[in-house]
Amino acid sequence: MAFVDEVVFTVRSGGGGKGCVSFRREKYVPKGGPDGGDGGDGGDVIFRATSRLFTLQDYVYRPYLRAQNGGAGRGKNQTGKKGDDLLLEVPIGTVIYDQETGEILADLVHEGQEVTVLSGGRGGKGNRHFATATNRTPRFAQPGQPGQEKRLRLSLKFLAHIGLVGLPNAGKSTLLSRLTHAQPRIAPYPFTTLVPNLGVMEVEDSLPLVIADIPGLIEGASKGKGLGTRFLKHIERTHLLLHILDMTYKPRAHILEDLELLRNELKSYSPALFEKPGMVLLNKMDLYDSKIRDVGRVQEILREKGFPSFPVSALTGSGLDQVKASLSNYFKGQGTNGPSAGTDGPALGGAEKRNFAGKPQRC
Repeated sequence: MAFVDEVVFTVRSGGGGKGCVSFRREKYVPKGGPDGGDGGDGGDVIFRATSRLFTLQDYVYRPYLRAQNGGAGRGKNQTGKKGDDLLLEVPIGTVIYDQETGEILADLVHEGQEVTVLSGGRGGKGNRHFATATNRTPRFAQPGQPGQEKRLRLSLKFLAHIGLVGLPNAGKSTLLSRLTHAQPRIAPYPFTTLVPNLGVMEVEDSLPLVIADIPGLIEGASKGKGLGTRFLKHIERTHLLLHILDMTYKPRAHILEDLELLRNELKSYSPALFEKPGMVLLNKMDLYDSKIRDVGRVQEILREKGFPSFPVSALTGSGLDQVKASLSNYFKGQGTNGPSAGTDGPALGGAEKRNFAGKPQRC
């Protein structure tokens, strides 16, 4: 199934059924009076979040969806059948927008969470409701109310504890496969990852941590280069960003230029994302050459900027145990029980330093 994280389509709630004009006609009951039943209400349009789905692919080829209309009322005071609701299941983390106004109608972040986006039209009243002392045989009834229609845009944003950010071929997918049971596509060339991937890291004495890996960023991504910033929304809800730097990347004069490039692209996309707390993983230490750059000096500079850093090798697994322990301590210190639906976070870098429990320390 293809990965789709944004779709636009139209939905319509059901119209109410019309009321009935009827009179009681029974033997031995002369002049029985009006007995027209009410029309049934139209069906609602309801969205429900479920963990069984991970993509919006189901709605790509369904441009128009509608709930069932209510049934018409009948004689003998019989109310028409209520129209069936239109129940649409979407992945957890789906945001529902009004395409015309841009208004957020709902943000579904919990398993089983439901929201009624459009209510069905009410059924019309039968003629029995309009009998009066001066008009005992009303020959009219109400029509049902029409359904409502909206054009919606669904946007999927993953809910994760940790977001992986890095340049193409920095080793994010390999790292994800090492830290979790995920099996992302891995190959020795840039832009191997074309869609976001999720994995769950299990740490002893700690709740499982969800990690989101997005396709690599390049300089100018915020202006549409490479894969642009299309997938950055999938780490907007994370508590912590892991910046992955390739210690073997030789063209740049200093490895920290890569970090500044990533930070600038995050800031161009969203100041809230830029403000999130972060750690740095100095990857590919199995190929590290001390003649090219001094890892100790790199860590010292990162420490001054307020970023904890870890030399690791995603390929061999070297240093990853310390990373897991630090991440576990961080989330224990934060008291976080699950992925965040918000985008707020403490300031990153600058005049703040952080210990591995994630507590800001003013200089």
